[in-house]
Amino acid sequence: MEKFADEALIEVSSGHGGNGCIAFRREKFVPKGGPSGGDGGRGGDLVFEVRRNLRTLSHLRYRQSFRAENGRDGEGSQRFGRDGEDAVVPVPPGTMLRDADTGELVRDFGKDEGRFVFLKGGNGGWGNTRFKSAVNQAPRKALPGKPGLIRRLRVELRVLADIGLVGLPNAGKSSLLERFTNARPKIAPYPFTTKIPNLGVLTLGSGGGDERDIVLADIPGLIEGASGGAGLGLRFLKHISRTSGLLFLIDLGDDAYSNAFDIVYNELEAFSPDLVGKKRILIGTKTDLEGSAERLGELREKYPEEQVLGISVFSGDGIGALARAIGALVNSIDSEEEARGREAGDPGGKF
Repeated sequence: MEKFADEALIEVSSGHGGNGCIAFRREKFVPKGGPSGGDGGRGGDLVFEVRRNLRTLSHLRYRQSFRAENGRDGEGSQRFGRDGEDAVVPVPPGTMLRDADTGELVRDFGKDEGRFVFLKGGNGGWGNTRFKSAVNQAPRKALPGKPGLIRRLRVELRVLADIGLVGLPNAGKSSLLERFTNARPKIAPYPFTTKIPNLGVLTLGSGGGDERDIVLADIPGLIEGASGGAGLGLRFLKHISRTSGLLFLIDLGDDAYSNAFDIVYNELEAFSPDLVGKKRILIGTKTDLEGSAERLGELREKYPEEQVLGISVFSGDGIGALARAIGALVNSIDSEEEARGREAGDPGGKF
């Protein structure tokens, strides 16, 4: 199986602050110099950094502990200790951080990019120079550095995509993804070829600068009982929770085609009612097969309120119409989000 990792358990800690120093000037002709102890350096921070080139959490499987550097102790001659280096944990977009013990959500990066300082390093302690006063010319007091912080985290990944492809095994999801995008998922004429989520980018537009990139996600096929743990789909259902819309693919060459949508719909609803509330398109695949036209017509009669399209990846039939339908679907979702944003007082529309 491909080395795909979407969960990891890690321990992270910020650095301790360096200790302050007790020291006095000892120079020629200055036998009783004043205090000269420097402050300790600040401990390094523990930082999470979103990096678009990452797609999985496999790098956290091999390194499960991240520790920032401690600050250095202060020294005489009022030399301050060096600050500790930050520890940076790289994560892909869509990462969620949860407390390993309580399950509390710490941070949901969503589409955020950049750096997030999770644990601040401890402050360095004061050297005895700080305590000099008119009544105490030779203080023998310094402060220790503040300790760093330690946390155990469960790191989860939910892939980011505009549209999710769902269906029973061997419905043609991977073939459609390959046809639309530069993705190269594993394709074979038997069920459960797809064992990990695959992403691809569908570019729509005339090429005159008005192109629109739409990210598609293909997850392993679902079977009846998937929401209860059957098959491969349950583990990956969370990856379509962030999608804006869904494409339900139905194999017109399968004798169980008439019930395929109901099976997948019920499993999604059992896993999360929010999934079946997303905008969707029903797609009958393999229209190049004999009898597929009649079966596609039966689907349209059975689901008159749904948008039902037919395609053949092999012959290219219906591919252009489906691409336009996907563009219209994404545009309608964007318009609704912008409207909700204006109602909430967000002029940008995205929130």
